[in-house]
Amino acid sequence: MRLTDIHRCEIRPGRLVEWTLSPATVEVAAALPEDARPPAYIQESHIRTARSVRDDGLFVPTWLGAAFDIPGPVDLDALQEALRAWTLRHETLRSGFRWGGGSGDPMRRFTLDADAVSLHREDVGDFPDATELTRHLQDRFDGVADALRWPNLIYTAVVRDDGVSVYMAFDHSNVDAYSIYRIPAEIDELYAAGVEGRSVPRPRVGSYVDFCEAERADADRIDGDHDIVGRWREFIRRCDGRLPSFPVDLGLEPGGPLPEQKLLRGPLVDAADAAAFEAYCRPYGGSLVGVLAATAQVVHEIGGEPVYRTVVPFHTRSRSQWSQSVGWYVGGAPIEVPVARAHDFTDALRTVRAQLQANRRMSRMPIDRVLRLLGTDFRPTSPDLYSIVSYVDARDVPGSGRWPDRTAYALLRVSYGDQVCAWVTRLPEGLWFAARHPDTDVAHKNLNLYVERLRDIVAGVARARP
Repeated sequence: MRLTDIHRCEIRPGRLVEWTLSPATVEVAAALPEDARPPAYIQESHIRTARSVRDDGLFVPTWLGAAFDIPGPVDLDALQEALRAWTLRHETLRSGFRWGGGSGDPMRRFTLDADAVSLHREDVGDFPDATELTRHLQDRFDGVADALRWPNLIYTAVVRDDGVSVYMAFDHSNVDAYSIYRIPAEIDELYAAGVEGRSVPRPRVGSYVDFCEAERADADRIDGDHDIVGRWREFIRRCDGRLPSFPVDLGLEPGGPLPEQKLLRGPLVDAADAAAFEAYCRPYGGSLVGVLAATAQVVHEIGGEPVYRTVVPFHTRSRSQWSQSVGWYVGGAPIEVPVARAHDFTDALRTVRAQLQANRRMSRMPIDRVLRLLGTDFRPTSPDLYSIVSYVDARDVPGSGRWPDRTAYALLRVSYGDQVCAWVTRLPEGLWFAARHPDTDVAHKNLNLYVERLRDIVAGVARARP
């Protein structure tokens, strides 16, 4: 699934149908007692940041979504039941939080029983113009899949004679990219079974709500004297007291308003070059190491910083029970690459590998817990605490071979932010790049230069290898 925004996922005209959690379900949720399982630190930080930014007068949508086609005349009843069955499979989708909204107010979870969940279907009407339909979907997703409301998910279908296009959106607190990648195959399987009148064996899927409780309990056992806290303290000190930004000029005014963002996306290299690049980097840890090493070299060329400092995202699905689970299973590990001292790309690879080997375990400790223990005022003024360059190999995700035929996309909402968030995804057809960055002329020029040079390095390494 190529990562893109809703404006670039090939939306075609048709009749729009949507599903949300029913009024009856919402009414039951309002009367539920507290669920003692707490939010994950990353969930709590996300929701509190949304409130902080909203209080500053800015609405910043941060939803993620999925888009994919189901061919053939659609059975809307079967599709609705598939969507409901899939929702029940993942406990986090029927769990939310009550919160007064103040900085000191606690968040209390509530969770619906599966039998209390039903979907409400509405036939919105015909949209003969694709641009108008796209605008409507984005506005609807912004309003429903919002961190500060519940329910914060919505499913839609654009119905045509030759099939249906499904578009789904979720507040980020309940999903990560891997959760999104699994959706098309799972919905497709449930829908096909419903049309054929057969049942699908219910998989044993771990609950993200349970994971939140376990992860938070582990995080709360450490204090400010813990080794991980000390290492983060030193890293932040070397970043001049801040978490790292993308080390090139983005054309931003210090203290200025949160800028609008722009999406940059497209293919990086084809499947052959991606395979050759992976083969070259494998002795040093694989393509993730290669992408970070190349990035370190490129940003040094553009921005001149002698050391590339960043926080590398890693999944936290450490046990098999979480492998099929929908949730936000992501942590971050800091690395420092003294790229000015690297003699060549291979030298940069060795440095990145050593940094990841030394620091990857730090991603298991939620950074939001660490920041609390540091006692530093990190009041969020942006939805992103820091810039990232992420790498994911999605080729083993069930159904990935059918993604091009199903017009499958992972959707990213691009709105406001002063950081650069970049994702490199290994797909069957090669490496795909996507990034959102501040919408300034300087950032646009430097991010395009970054992608061009990143492509040059990846392709050069791939084609120079015997």
